[in-house]
Amino acid sequence: MSKKAWLSISLAIVMLLLSACGSNGGEKKLGNDSEAKGPTGKSEKIDVLNVAFLSVAGTPPDMKAVEEEINKITKEKINVSVNLMPINYGAYAQQVNLMLTSNEKLDLIVVGSPFGYSSQVSRGQLLPLDELLEEYGSNIRKALDPVYLNASKVGGKIYGVTPVRDLAAANGFTMRKDLADKYGIDASAIRTLDDVEAALKIIKKNEPNITPLIPSGVGFSYLTGYSWYDGLNNGFGVLPNYDNELQLVNSYESPEYAALLKRVRGWYEAGYLMKEASTNKSSQIELIKADRAFGYLSKLKPGFDAQESRSIGKEMISATLSSPVSITDDTLNIMWGIPRQAENPAASMKFLDLLYGDAELVNLIDWGIEGKHYVKVSDNIIKYPEGVTMLTNGYNLNMSWLFGNQFLAYVFEGEDPEIWQKTKEFNEQAVKSKAMGFTMDSESVKTEIAAVSNVLSQYYLVLETGAVDPDKELPKLIEKLKAAGIDKVIAEKQRQLDEWAKSEGVR
Repeated sequence: MSKKAWLSISLAIVMLLLSACGSNGGEKKLGNDSEAKGPTGKSEKIDVLNVAFLSVAGTPPDMKAVEEEINKITKEKINVSVNLMPINYGAYAQQVNLMLTSNEKLDLIVVGSPFGYSSQVSRGQLLPLDELLEEYGSNIRKALDPVYLNASKVGGKIYGVTPVRDLAAANGFTMRKDLADKYGIDASAIRTLDDVEAALKIIKKNEPNITPLIPSGVGFSYLTGYSWYDGLNNGFGVLPNYDNELQLVNSYESPEYAALLKRVRGWYEAGYLMKEASTNKSSQIELIKADRAFGYLSKLKPGFDAQESRSIGKEMISATLSSPVSITDDTLNIMWGIPRQAENPAASMKFLDLLYGDAELVNLIDWGIEGKHYVKVSDNIIKYPEGVTMLTNGYNLNMSWLFGNQFLAYVFEGEDPEIWQKTKEFNEQAVKSKAMGFTMDSESVKTEIAAVSNVLSQYYLVLETGAVDPDKELPKLIEKLKAAGIDKVIAEKQRQLDEWAKSEGVR
């Protein structure tokens, strides 16, 4: 992930699961335990889990109805019930931090690099999961490739479990199919940035009211969607080509970065780019939907074109510019963790594990109640019931990538029925960064990182949108980054990377 994407990743915030559980027998009891009749007919304690998560759609009206159906499954299978507690995405990071520091009843939460994962580990706010995974995580261990399960290790211990989803990405160029067809632009023939430039030139010549290339999101530069290195968590000290024998470089001093800035500046001067991109407040979806733009550099995965087409309302197609690559950030972006204050970590892990192996539970929490929130078209294809739309559906989370094993989720009609098999193969075929699994502890250089981030925020958008001459402004950026302490940050990251490589036997 590029530093640009890292600076903007807070826009891509997603979910959180909070839960709290009690115990059976002589284990520590929970204040919110309830009694239920077990298989023998005797009263048994039910661990009550508060499951809080980030919801981009707010709280669905039918949340409680879905919760009741979920509890029928979890009570029977793992002696657990849940309270679903959506948290608005804008309040997520702050609210979770308050819950952790105030020692509120939490048993399972979503963690990740955008939410301060490494800091949470260093502060002792998360439990190591290795023993719990060994005893209660059979579904997780079966569903997740060890390379992804181990990627969250800090100090040799696993503290987070990523959902089974797309865990790799390829550089791509996504564009309107109607205009591509109109002017004979063949997506399969576009393989390089030179090829992209040729397509932009065609649109510029023939569609004067259409901007050929726009950023891939609000606050993004043109290079946010184009990576050539592993940024290793913060982008300060990177691995070119995802290897470089684990020798870090300052990307801002690299010839590759200078060449990319020169290309972007040339596109800007040729009129291929949005002139106001550095201050743009409209998303790529809004701009293309309004017939103001042609395409954008993107991060590809199976099903990406269908996803973008649905969002934009126009058919989109993509050209692939690189092989898929997996880096630690792809895994650390979104994970599940168990807070230190969890009253019964075993119960937390049992519920988490069920989300990786029980298709009925996964689809219930993903899509709601069959017949009410969706109907089946075939075994794994669903659609909205007659008269129901995404906007009127009473359970419209639409976050199947969040809850455990997405490969168990139903697919909506119109999407590729084989999307999950293709995503699985995509993950398996991806080039794995040589530093896969490394996470930097930034505590000792947090002051320098803050200063470097501040400098970069003043320069990267104007540089990477072509608004300024890189021959003049890039040297200024490099000088100010050095004054802010970037060399110290890179040296500390290199030291930690060397120690990690030695302990993991990577070299």
